[in-house]
Amino acid sequence: MSTKNSTTTTIPPQPPSAAGKLNGEPPGDHERCPVEEVALVVPETDDPTLPVMTFRAWFLGLTSCTLLIFLNTFFIYRTQPLTISAILMQIAVLPIGKFMAATLPKKSYTLFGRWGFSLNPGPFNIKEHVIITVMANCGVSIGGGDAYSIGAITVMKAYYKQSLNFLCALLLVLTTQLVGYGWAGMLRRYLVDPVDMWWPSNLAQVSLFRALHEKEQKTRGLTRMKFFLVFMAASFAYYAFPGYLFPILTFFSWVCWAWPRSITAQQIGSGYHGLGVGAFTLDWAGISAYHGSPLVTPWTSILNVGIGFIMFIYIIIPLCYWKYNTFDARKFPIFSNQLFTSSGHKYDTTKILTPQFDLNIAAYESYSKLYLSPLFALSIGSGFARFTATLTHVALFHGSDIWKQSRSAVKNVKLDIHAKLMKSYKQVPQWWYLVLLFGSIALSLLMCFVWKEDVQLPWWGMLFAFGLAWIVTLPIGVIQATTNQQPGYDIIAQFIIGYILPGKPIANLIFKIYGRISTIHALSFLADLKLGHYMKIPPRCMYTAQLVGTLVAGTVNLAVAWWMLGSIENICDVEALHPDSPWTCPKFRVTFDASVIWGLIGPQRLFGPGGLYRNLVWLFLIGAVLPVPVWVLSKVFPEKKWIPLINIPVISYGFAGMPPATPTNIASWLITGMIFNYFVFKYRKEWWQKYNYVLSAALDAGTAFMGVLLFFALQNEGKNLKWWGTELDHCPLATCPTAPGIVVAGCPVFK
Repeated sequence: MSTKNSTTTTIPPQPPSAAGKLNGEPPGDHERCPVEEVALVVPETDDPTLPVMTFRAWFLGLTSCTLLIFLNTFFIYRTQPLTISAILMQIAVLPIGKFMAATLPKKSYTLFGRWGFSLNPGPFNIKEHVIITVMANCGVSIGGGDAYSIGAITVMKAYYKQSLNFLCALLLVLTTQLVGYGWAGMLRRYLVDPVDMWWPSNLAQVSLFRALHEKEQKTRGLTRMKFFLVFMAASFAYYAFPGYLFPILTFFSWVCWAWPRSITAQQIGSGYHGLGVGAFTLDWAGISAYHGSPLVTPWTSILNVGIGFIMFIYIIIPLCYWKYNTFDARKFPIFSNQLFTSSGHKYDTTKILTPQFDLNIAAYESYSKLYLSPLFALSIGSGFARFTATLTHVALFHGSDIWKQSRSAVKNVKLDIHAKLMKSYKQVPQWWYLVLLFGSIALSLLMCFVWKEDVQLPWWGMLFAFGLAWIVTLPIGVIQATTNQQPGYDIIAQFIIGYILPGKPIANLIFKIYGRISTIHALSFLADLKLGHYMKIPPRCMYTAQLVGTLVAGTVNLAVAWWMLGSIENICDVEALHPDSPWTCPKFRVTFDASVIWGLIGPQRLFGPGGLYRNLVWLFLIGAVLPVPVWVLSKVFPEKKWIPLINIPVISYGFAGMPPATPTNIASWLITGMIFNYFVFKYRKEWWQKYNYVLSAALDAGTAFMGVLLFFALQNEGKNLKWWGTELDHCPLATCPTAPGIVVAGCPVFK
């Protein structure tokens, strides 16, 4: 579940599109969508004569998809990873589409004497714009772009130093996504067609499409497009400072300057290696790196995350570290995504690996048990609580609605005006999706036999992963389509296969890809299918756009990652890299750690009876119980409307993602979100409604383009600056242990 999808954004009513013409009679009250938010926002009109799969749509869609997947893959390896959303392309392609409509020749052409087309069939229209955005969605992380499978491939090549066949890697990337696409096609009738499955997250995109295509009345101030261009240029110019000239702006840790010799002060004040108290970032890439753009996250979500963050960073972690020394915490840095030995040194996983990348048990026993930094261990424990809290919260607060809605959706499908308008288009036969699904399953099983040593997962483990994904995709889809909540089960998937196949880290990663990540892809494809349903895009056009976008994104995704892994020396190896190198791969470091914890060493040694972290398993139970008192209070005091807004799963997201995220990343995200989605939204609502999404896209775009320019023009040529302002943190003692007798280079020894 993502915090930005955990609550719905209320969107003000808008008039029907001037461009749309009614296909049939005006809808009666019985035909209108019974979901009020949908009825207010989604147009109840359609013009089936509008061209959709035009040359412009293909050109701009594939260009957007390729550009986004290149940038997102490129940035994910950096210390400050940046995810560029499809909103960037959604806005940027509009003037380009209009320019092409004004300049391309209108002459018609014929291919093979059968197919006629024109480079310019008329004005650039909203349906072309939606198709372009759907293709662009394939180039962002959730839609299948920055695929988790790239994380597995990076771990195999950069961390385990495994030689991997390119064809095997390509099959891994593409089959993961196409299996998800197959699930989506099989579940359309349950999760797209029914009126009760309304996918709340799509309403903001529908609103933005209409805002961009409806003629803007003359008002004071800039138009949306001029505003976008101005702030993109400003963001582009400014990112030269945190990105190259003055990187200290990314982590401004003034506490360390005040107390340069105090380990405790630096542990508290370091933005990069500590709790980040008083630290802040003036780098948009740092603010939006982990929870996405705070400008598009609703205030209630921000508030819930903030409550969890304050509890975790400022109460729980200090108590566990300084008062109770939980899990021998003082032997290790307070904040680190590294793995450690019992003596406080970094864990060398090569010492416990066999040549076949399995666990050497004798070597493990003689070398050292595995230890985690206290914040990392508790962050994993919060994942246990979040999983059960999500299920309990959704069952209590939405259970009866979900049951009624899912039954009515599956058994008695009600057709609203949108479904009736879509009846005028040819539907996609089920066998089109089944061919993709079973073809992908067959290729995945073939991979298990041909590259058995590389993937480690036996054929029956692959089938088990497919079975797990099939069982959970529909219920999770029902929850997300009706409540905007997506319960995650990553940890459960890794737990299961970790017990069944202990000592097999690559198998653990592959199982998670097919058993969990294919579900994420499926739900993203389903959300886009519902967007197409709302915008009256012919289903066969949606099928083609999503399939081609997926194939292009997956191929480019792997090609860019393969190039970077081969051309950037020591990429992801923090010890061997230059201290100022940006290629530290913090997101993939966590993927590697997960493969060691859940796959190589296995959950039984760490969390089973006798394991150091066995008590964290109780958080499964605690998470399941925590939403109950909130639900009871909401029933006892129904007049208190703020009580149901207390969302335990979202509160637990204040604990999530650290590491690789730092407390400074999250704190700056919270402050920025509060400024725009509370104060600006409350006191300058017209400005917020007109410019908020546009500002988010402009900041993403300017930062991304300057980052790429800096890399190719300067950093790739080895032209790095070296001065006080280029050092990230200036808190050298923040990584020091404080337990007596622990000897670490560069740190004082306590007696």
